[in-house]
Amino acid sequence: MDNIKTGALIRERRKEKGLTQRELAERLHATDRAVSKWERGVSRS
Repeated sequence: MDNIKTGALIRERRKEKGLTQRELAERLHATDRAVSKWERGVSRS
């Protein structure tokens, strides 16, 4: 899986919904730092 493409998709969908990284993180029971890493494609596999 391409982390960069996946991150771009997450960011695109989040913005379509009008959510901040913090709001998305709360919905997913994650941290806003984790969402940021996902969107930048630097999360661990």
